[in-house]
Amino acid sequence: MSRSTTSTSRSNRDRKIPRRPLLWLAAALLFTVPPMFGSLATWVPCLFLLALALKFWMEPRGYRLRFATLKLVLAAVALFAIFASYGSLHGVEQGVSLLVVLMSLKVLEAHTAREFQVMVMIGWVLCLCGFFLSQDFAIALCLLTAFALLLVALVQFHRGSSPGPFWPPLGTACKLLVQAAPLTALLFLLFPRINSSFGFQIRDLRSAELGFSDRLSPGSITSLTDSSTVAFRAEFPDNRTRPPGPMYWRGVVMWHCEGMEWRAPYAPVAISPPNQGTRQSASGHAIRQRITIAPHDARWMFALDRPFEVLPKAMLARGNYLWSAQPIRKARRYEVISSPQISEMKLQPRERREALDVPASISPAVRELAQSWTAQNSNPRAIVNSALQFFRAQGFRYSLSPGEYKKNDLEQFLFHRRVGFCEHYAASFATLMRLAAVPARVVAGYLGGEYNDLGGFVLVRQSDAHAWCEVWLPDSGWTRVDPTTVVAPGRASLDLNSFLARNAATGELNTRQSAFVAELFRSAIFTNVRLAWETLNYEWDTRLLGFDADVQEVFLDSIGIANRGPLFLVVEILIVAVALLLTYAGWMQLRTRSRRDRAKGLYDRFCRKIARLGVRRDPWEGPSDFSRRAAQSLPDEAERIREISNIYIALRYAPESTAILLDRFAKDVSAFPSHSG
Repeated sequence: MSRSTTSTSRSNRDRKIPRRPLLWLAAALLFTVPPMFGSLATWVPCLFLLALALKFWMEPRGYRLRFATLKLVLAAVALFAIFASYGSLHGVEQGVSLLVVLMSLKVLEAHTAREFQVMVMIGWVLCLCGFFLSQDFAIALCLLTAFALLLVALVQFHRGSSPGPFWPPLGTACKLLVQAAPLTALLFLLFPRINSSFGFQIRDLRSAELGFSDRLSPGSITSLTDSSTVAFRAEFPDNRTRPPGPMYWRGVVMWHCEGMEWRAPYAPVAISPPNQGTRQSASGHAIRQRITIAPHDARWMFALDRPFEVLPKAMLARGNYLWSAQPIRKARRYEVISSPQISEMKLQPRERREALDVPASISPAVRELAQSWTAQNSNPRAIVNSALQFFRAQGFRYSLSPGEYKKNDLEQFLFHRRVGFCEHYAASFATLMRLAAVPARVVAGYLGGEYNDLGGFVLVRQSDAHAWCEVWLPDSGWTRVDPTTVVAPGRASLDLNSFLARNAATGELNTRQSAFVAELFRSAIFTNVRLAWETLNYEWDTRLLGFDADVQEVFLDSIGIANRGPLFLVVEILIVAVALLLTYAGWMQLRTRSRRDRAKGLYDRFCRKIARLGVRRDPWEGPSDFSRRAAQSLPDEAERIREISNIYIALRYAPESTAILLDRFAKDVSAFPSHSG
């Protein structure tokens, strides 16, 4: 009975995977988890973490997931859960989720050397999938760490789980990665681009949180005040510092008025760029910008007020804003020149009618307010000043949580609640101007941005989304008027986060941040670390992810191998790669030979010492045979003779020999006596 029980117990358990390689593998797989959160259904990475935890409970006991029927049932349940989470089984997120679930099952069933190696291979595939989900710099660091740790796990597995320090496999993996770095850099720089760049977006961007839209409605911008998502970054090549004055980043111009709601034309109309005379007059105030815009799956582009040059694959739309020829589904880098002096000096009759159109649903009280300004002074500039004075003197407040408004709540906003965010003030002011017979339109874009002194660029986040007005004045054309700055002085000169922090410190504005968090954000150490991190992110986006076919062509031209065709370039790369590999192989051979030559010289010295003791080595006698004969002839030194001979055999005939072993061999030979004491 006891023998039967033992046999059954052994049949229910399998031999264990060594613990140390399993620890390295688990550490590597943990670094593949961050890109899953926020991209996949939450239960998928949680299941993955649970499987890793169960593995460490099961492995010491010899348990594993062994029944094929149970595996099939679990796989079917996973497929159903993926379908329920995403609504289909087709897509990148669905495919990656399925791979993660299958990896979880593999972790629970693995128990052999082959299965361990399969897990390492799947782990490398997960690293690639993580890069598909996100190319963020922090995610890239996690995936690079995971890739290296998977290599360490494989090295440790082949070395076994013998006791000793943990760092030798780590050192071996680092050496392998360093040796591969030159060839990797060569392929990155020279291999012809199939895709335009390494920055791409597979997920549906329309489901992402965007801070910009071609429709302005109450609350559309307020909801983005907590978003730290990057909208774009801008450099100023002609000046190391940011330009003076407020930075209004023009995005889209809205003409259609519905009271508190405005929208842009569905199909923007292209206009001709300014003539040469206008361009020359504006050149003294021109500001050149180099902008890297994040993907948003739409066509709007951004520039300081106002752009006056047509970019490649873009047009200058009516209202002087940039419109891309194709949806921006990946990070895009472009240069644009802007000048505040550019303005149309003639308003076409059709544009005038469009800029004065108001809905019939506007209440009589709102109409009477606008007509009262006209009755006082019919000059458009005086009407604008009267409207601004109204917002300044009637107790309007700037708030991050103004409450819900609808498109017909203009009277409620102007006469009763009088609290709002930038979209409320821009929409209401433009509507009032039209009611007062002053042509007006709403411009949506971004205001301000945080200047990074370390990287020399302005970082504009989604939280900096802003809306303002433009009115037509006969003597100056379309003129910017921002009613928000009347209610919230200082907003134009700061990004939103800085503005909120300053006003929260003075008690003028209540924010949702605690005092401790606000104080931490303002600390010098935190600020310096954050700026350095943002600079690294910017360099990653522009230097690596932004290394597209155009940048590669410029680089190849600078080293004199451009315009020779992709086939010629591939042949050149192969020649250089083979040359690098041959150089490396020769260096390794020379290094190994030099160590062996030194070992041979030390062994000859050892043989001479033994010869002085009366035992001479014959020319045909190998080190093993000579060791046995010398140990028999010199019993007092037998142990030292065998140890020195064994070390020499390891140094001479092992595929690799370490410098530590060679140093030990040299010390032992030196300490061996050359005459009898």
